[in-house]
Amino acid sequence: MTNLPVRVAACQIELRIGEPDRNRAVADAAVRVVAGNGARIVVLPELTPSGYVFATAAEARSLAEQAAGGPTIAQWSGLAAELDLVIVGGFAELGADGAVYNSAVIVDRTGPRCVYRKAHLWDAEADCFEPGDTAPPVADTRYGRIGVLICYDAEFPEWVRQPALAGAELLAVPTNWPAELVPPGERPNVVVNIQAAAFANRMFIAAACRTGTERGVSWTGGSVIAGPDGYALAGPAGTGPELIYAQCDLSLARSKANGPRNDVHADRRLDLYAPGLRA
Repeated sequence: MTNLPVRVAACQIELRIGEPDRNRAVADAAVRVVAGNGARIVVLPELTPSGYVFATAAEARSLAEQAAGGPTIAQWSGLAAELDLVIVGGFAELGADGAVYNSAVIVDRTGPRCVYRKAHLWDAEADCFEPGDTAPPVADTRYGRIGVLICYDAEFPEWVRQPALAGAELLAVPTNWPAELVPPGERPNVVVNIQAAAFANRMFIAAACRTGTERGVSWTGGSVIAGPDGYALAGPAGTGPELIYAQCDLSLARSKANGPRNDVHADRRLDLYAPGLRA
């Protein structure tokens, strides 16, 4: 593992429902651009190849693919090997158990490192996917320790803390944030939440949303890369396609000190918390 700063990119790209070949090509082009501009860790949106707004569970299943040998992970693994990258992105997974999951993968030049299944399903996702039931993984890569969550997962502080406690220096969050009303002068709450989670755990977080209206649904955009102090190092992006970059010294996330006498993890009062909050 290198201790040098690394350039992280979040790719906010336009996706279309039911056009996996086209969406993979758009992702491929974006990855090549950011790699050419020096990025070595690249985050892509949730459900990149399939799109998001499924008409039926059968449609979601028809667009799902196996993690082992599926076209998306094969493509991303090839890109990671060719360009010496770590790529994190979301896809609809057809599990060996026959269930369909909203999943994300971390790949590097050696191939897939881990697959994570979204545990907290948003709205109609529950009609199409089974929820995951395992903790968020953290992968040791040559650029640092990288964890992964998906979209709505990041709104649960207990869940974000899992990869933080497991040593994640960067948390990658593929997202599809539906558009929300935002008061003038304010940032979308989903963006504020990413920054707050980074601050609360003294780690880097890179969230990549998507764009492109899909069956009447539009998207927040707002892709953002936050540092351990919670402030945005890049973004938030607008609502259209955008590639954002930040130079990140991931070693800064190894210390959880937020002052000379305080530490955001060591200062937790586990003796006072309810059992479900003692993680």
